[in-house]
Amino acid sequence: MTVTLPDRAAARSLDDSMALDPNRPLYVSHARGPLTIAVVSIAWLRGRDEADRATIEARHLSAAEIPQAARLRLRKRRLEWLAGRLAIKHSVCAYQQRHAGTSTRPRDITVGVVPDGLRAGKPFVDARVEVGLSHSVDFAVAVCGPRAVGIDVERVRQVAPPLAELLTLPPEVAADPRLGGVGAMPLPLRWACKEAVLKHFGFGLRVDSREVRLTQWWPDGRFVWRAGPQLRRLAPAADGIRFDSWAREVDGYALALVWQ
Repeated sequence: MTVTLPDRAAARSLDDSMALDPNRPLYVSHARGPLTIAVVSIAWLRGRDEADRATIEARHLSAAEIPQAARLRLRKRRLEWLAGRLAIKHSVCAYQQRHAGTSTRPRDITVGVVPDGLRAGKPFVDARVEVGLSHSVDFAVAVCGPRAVGIDVERVRQVAPPLAELLTLPPEVAADPRLGGVGAMPLPLRWACKEAVLKHFGFGLRVDSREVRLTQWWPDGRFVWRAGPQLRRLAPAADGIRFDSWAREVDGYALALVWQ
């Protein structure tokens, strides 16, 4: 896998730094925040033969992770797992290189997940950073930062009727000028925003997505949200005004990020 790094000038905006190209195996970028984002192409991995993938695993996975990958018998699941691990590892390595000047090999980054409880499945690493991960169809996207981060990526497609009903604003609400553009957001993007918020706290869909109430969205991608009563009980610090939140459609995918 090759890494395409941005220049070492000031970190760019998220609009400038994001790219989802299925033919590019790995893309790492730094954005204001500070955030480091790594995109791994599942489509590219899908096109490799078993020998190529074994070489990639040997180069980037730890001794403990290689047998873990081997236990995943379903090819789709194994490719998603591998792409996610690679994205997290490269986001952490690039973040540490940029902000601490330390050079770390991906195979030396240990990735774990919270085993149980309300935050089960939330990824973490053995470094003083926070990470987030999402994957959809052809891509795994990881983000690394100094504090908790949430990310969600969704392929733009027609939303199933039950979900569309959940995400569609009543006409009188959509017309409310105080919503600042939320009514114009595509439905997949609204869903990505809600998931990114919930994943920021590690809850995922264990908490009802209706607990995240989108209140504003601007053309540059910034959005504001408000926590419902259950989310506030579980995470007293949940106040959308105090978070940086960004969501846009990028190369056919809805992508949302939430960080502090």
